[in-house]
Amino acid sequence: MPQIVNIYPAVSAPIADLVTYRALPTQHVNYIDPFLFLNHHGPQVYKSHNRGLPFGPHPHRGMETVTFIIDGDISHKDSSGHESVITAGGVQWMRAGSGLIHAEISSAEFKEQGGPLEILQLWVNLPARLKMSDPFYVEKQKTEIPSIILNEGKVEVDLIFGEWEGLQPAFESDLGIQINTIKFKAGGKLTFSIPEGHNVFFYVICGELDANNKLVKALNLAEFDQQGGELTISSATESILLFGHAMPYNEPVVSQGPFVMNTEAEIKQAYQDYQQGKFGSWDF
Repeated sequence: MPQIVNIYPAVSAPIADLVTYRALPTQHVNYIDPFLFLNHHGPQVYKSHNRGLPFGPHPHRGMETVTFIIDGDISHKDSSGHESVITAGGVQWMRAGSGLIHAEISSAEFKEQGGPLEILQLWVNLPARLKMSDPFYVEKQKTEIPSIILNEGKVEVDLIFGEWEGLQPAFESDLGIQINTIKFKAGGKLTFSIPEGHNVFFYVICGELDANNKLVKALNLAEFDQQGGELTISSATESILLFGHAMPYNEPVVSQGPFVMNTEAEIKQAYQDYQQGKFGSWDF
């Protein structure tokens, strides 16, 4: 039965006027292989005529981003020509692979009207064999994400990556990872099995959850052992969990800024390639 070995509080790391809590990396935990980075933006309310999200054009290589829109919206543009606006409940998945440039800002409507905003972005490492794979981008609105209702309506599991009881997820990944957002009403309880040897990613977005008899409060990341077996999660109040698990790669991780590779030489090459325009052109 998997047990919590550490609980790490997310640290306050505001970006301009954007409320941000960083759960990975912090001074207490670097990463949980293959989960590398998690920023939790908001919750906050933007006034009308605001500047929106501050993430203008920037490059990535060697990893992928999974972005969860809890409230508000996000406007994505990238050097491969993709452009979309994802609204509350939607998820976007971008594989940086060999490299691309993207921007993540708020829609013109959100900047004009304002409103509540809460967004999480998770970085998932790519194994060495896929670090230079072709980049791609896929988005799903809330209505396109399958979910399963359990425990007499007290638990809702959004199927982002990895099948659940034979049901297919929103995104088909070649990494063998499981990622879900799980919403609990008061009194909700869920039991399922974790494969032995997998690393568990467990971040409480709001509320508080009991995981195999250990309490995890909002804005905290729990680290589990790799025992595998049944995990029982229950909630005495309304809560939202960002949950995942995967077999660790056990490969060297060298990260600098927006690039995540296996060696310092590969990081240096990434900067050179970006400066030489090999990540595509920015024509937006």
